[in-house]
Amino acid sequence: MHGLILMAYEYFIIFVFVMLLLIDTNSIARAMRRRKNGTVRNGLAGREKALVIVPCKGEDLTLKENLESIKKQRYNYYKIIAVLDSENDPAKKAVKEARIPYIISKRIGGEASGKVKAIVSALEKFKDYDIYVVADSDINVDGGWLGSLTGPLTDPAVGISTMFPYFKPMKGFWSKVKLVWGFVGESLLENEKTRFAWGGSMAFRKDLIDKDAIRFMLYSRYSVSDDICLTRIARGRGLSIAFAKRPQPVVNSDDDFSRFWEWSNRQTALAILGYRENLYLGLLFYGAEMLAFASGIALSILVSPLFLLLFLHLIKSLASSYRRAHVRDPALAIAVIIAPFVYFANLVIGSRMKSIRWRGATYALPQG
Repeated sequence: MHGLILMAYEYFIIFVFVMLLLIDTNSIARAMRRRKNGTVRNGLAGREKALVIVPCKGEDLTLKENLESIKKQRYNYYKIIAVLDSENDPAKKAVKEARIPYIISKRIGGEASGKVKAIVSALEKFKDYDIYVVADSDINVDGGWLGSLTGPLTDPAVGISTMFPYFKPMKGFWSKVKLVWGFVGESLLENEKTRFAWGGSMAFRKDLIDKDAIRFMLYSRYSVSDDICLTRIARGRGLSIAFAKRPQPVVNSDDDFSRFWEWSNRQTALAILGYRENLYLGLLFYGAEMLAFASGIALSILVSPLFLLLFLHLIKSLASSYRRAHVRDPALAIAVIIAPFVYFANLVIGSRMKSIRWRGATYALPQG
């Protein structure tokens, strides 16, 4: 009887392994298609008048350097406006040192997040721009960022163009886990079916936003997240979201465990709010990864060394992470190994969260 149970388990593990390999193969095929066809259509080259909105609250790591980098764009007609939460906000000092004009966010929108209110405040005050860009205050960009980000908007079928950041580890082990964690978000944007507008670096034409869109941003059940609101506005109008992959914004990170854990659970809770199917797909996929890892250890010791093949998926993940990373730290290998366990825990915790905290404020998450 025990032999039959072990055999059935072995076959099940082999099935899981084959499924993971098929997913890997599909990912590689998508990557090859992206390299062949390209993702970004550069065409504006600064010809359209752009407003870069930078919501600021609190002090980000390297905040002044981040603001200075946004100022140095190879783009002809653009203006930067910072939106502060109040005149007493700690970010005001860096904004003034960078000589960036600012406005104070309006007290509007009820349950909307501070960032959504900041974006809407800028949209309502500055109405004579062709393109609006939202940039988080924690991103550091190179001079080609704005041109590449706005380029895809030459296509009228594109509603939003977006990028995803590289989380650069400055110090500490958990900043390296954050780096690896971010690769999942980048992969979601690379796939058209799972792509969303990442609010830290996105651009859209002025015709995307009208009174109905503003009302949706401020009062819908998704008003806690600018990412979800703008993604749904574009999708609701039958418009696509373009992924401008390079040059990638950089977010400098020195997270310890506490900050990483709060951040990753918050990001996951918002992802589940906007795209509920991510919860079930994520639990299935990362559950399979954890099972393959544990079984690879147990079966290779108890049954046959051939079950070391179960680590092929892990080896592929290691290779992919080192290829994407700009550092060659051995700690990355540990981060990659524990990543499925972290993602799985994030999904379980995020699906049960009733509120999130962001920059000192607490926001209720809609239930059901």
